[in-house]
Amino acid sequence: MRFLFKVSIPVETGNAAIKKDGLKVIQEILQQQKPEAAYFIAEGGRRTGLLIIDMKDTSEIPGIAEPWFLALNASIEVTPAMVPADIQKAASAIEKVVKTYG
Repeated sequence: MRFLFKVSIPVETGNAAIKKDGLKVIQEILQQQKPEAAYFIAEGGRRTGLLIIDMKDTSEIPGIAEPWFLALNASIEVTPAMVPADIQKAASAIEKVVKTYG
Protein backbone atom coordinates (compact mmCIF):
# COMPACT_ATOMS: atom_id res chain seq x y z
CA MET A 1 0.00 0.00 0.00
CA ARG A 2 1.59 3.24 -1.14
CA PHE A 3 1.37 6.52 0.68
CA LEU A 4 2.41 10.05 -0.15
CA PHE A 5 4.21 11.62 2.79
CA LYS A 6 4.42 15.40 2.69
CA VAL A 7 7.16 16.53 5.07
CA SER A 8 7.27 20.28 5.81
CA ILE A 9 10.29 21.64 7.67
CA PRO A 10 10.07 24.94 9.54
CA VAL A 11 12.42 27.58 8.10
CA GLU A 12 14.35 28.08 11.36
CA THR A 13 14.91 24.35 11.84
CA GLY A 14 15.95 23.90 8.21
CA ASN A 15 18.38 26.81 8.43
CA ALA A 16 19.95 25.39 11.59
CA ALA A 17 20.29 21.94 9.98
CA ILE A 18 21.97 23.42 6.88
CA LYS A 19 24.42 25.38 9.02
CA LYS A 20 25.17 22.33 11.15
CA ASP A 21 25.71 19.62 8.55
CA GLY A 22 24.24 20.64 5.20
CA LEU A 23 21.03 18.65 5.80
CA LYS A 24 22.92 15.37 6.18
CA VAL A 25 20.10 14.23 8.45
CA ILE A 26 17.72 14.18 5.46
CA GLN A 27 20.05 11.84 3.60
CA GLU A 28 20.26 9.57 6.65
CA ILE A 29 16.48 9.40 7.01
CA LEU A 30 16.00 8.72 3.28
CA GLN A 31 18.61 5.93 3.35
CA GLN A 32 16.73 4.30 6.22
CA GLN A 33 13.23 4.72 4.74
CA LYS A 34 14.06 3.93 1.09
CA PRO A 35 11.15 5.78 -0.56
CA GLU A 36 10.14 4.77 -4.10
CA ALA A 37 10.43 8.45 -5.01
CA ALA A 38 11.49 11.62 -3.21
CA TYR A 39 11.06 15.18 -4.44
CA PHE A 40 11.89 18.39 -2.62
CA ILE A 41 10.11 21.67 -3.20
CA ALA A 42 9.48 25.00 -1.53
CA GLU A 43 5.84 25.20 -0.47
CA GLY A 44 4.40 28.05 1.54
CA GLY A 45 7.93 29.27 2.20
CA ARG A 46 8.97 25.99 3.83
CA ARG A 47 11.34 23.27 2.66
CA THR A 48 9.04 20.38 1.80
CA GLY A 49 9.67 16.78 0.83
CA LEU A 50 7.21 14.64 -1.11
CA LEU A 51 7.94 10.97 -0.54
CA ILE A 52 6.22 7.90 -1.97
CA ILE A 53 6.62 5.00 0.43
CA ASP A 54 5.24 1.48 0.00
CA MET A 55 4.14 -0.01 3.33
CA LYS A 56 2.72 -3.36 4.28
CA ASP A 57 0.65 -1.91 7.13
CA THR A 58 -0.41 1.50 8.41
CA SER A 59 1.28 0.69 11.72
CA GLU A 60 4.52 1.63 9.93
CA ILE A 61 3.47 5.30 9.74
CA PRO A 62 4.86 6.32 13.15
CA GLY A 63 8.25 4.79 12.33
CA ILE A 64 8.36 6.85 9.16
CA ALA A 65 7.07 10.09 10.67
CA GLU A 66 9.02 10.16 13.95
CA PRO A 67 12.51 10.69 12.47
CA TRP A 68 11.20 13.77 10.64
CA PHE A 69 9.42 15.04 13.76
CA LEU A 70 12.41 14.53 16.04
CA ALA A 71 15.28 15.53 13.76
CA LEU A 72 13.70 18.48 11.93
CA ASN A 73 10.56 19.47 13.84
CA ALA A 74 8.68 18.71 10.61
CA SER A 75 4.95 18.50 10.13
CA ILE A 76 3.69 15.46 8.23
CA GLU A 77 0.67 14.78 6.03
CA VAL A 78 0.00 11.22 4.89
CA THR A 79 -2.25 10.41 1.93
CA PRO A 80 -2.96 7.03 0.32
CA ALA A 81 -1.65 6.88 -3.26
CA MET A 82 -2.34 4.52 -6.15
CA VAL A 83 -0.45 3.48 -9.26
CA PRO A 84 -2.39 2.62 -12.43
CA ALA A 85 -2.50 -1.09 -11.49
CA ASP A 86 -4.24 -0.19 -8.22
CA ILE A 87 -6.87 1.81 -10.09
CA GLN A 88 -7.44 -1.14 -12.43
CA LYS A 89 -8.02 -3.43 -9.43
CA ALA A 90 -10.58 -0.94 -8.11
CA ALA A 91 -12.49 -0.72 -11.41
CA SER A 92 -15.17 -3.28 -10.53
CA ALA A 93 -15.88 -1.65 -7.16
CA ILE A 94 -16.13 1.74 -8.84
CA GLU A 95 -18.56 0.33 -11.43
CA LYS A 96 -20.78 -1.08 -8.66
CA VAL A 97 -20.87 2.29 -6.90
CA VAL A 98 -21.74 4.07 -10.15
CA LYS A 99 -24.62 1.65 -10.77
CA THR A 100 -25.92 2.15 -7.26
CA TYR A 101 -25.39 5.90 -6.75
CA GLY A 102 -24.60 7.33 -10.19
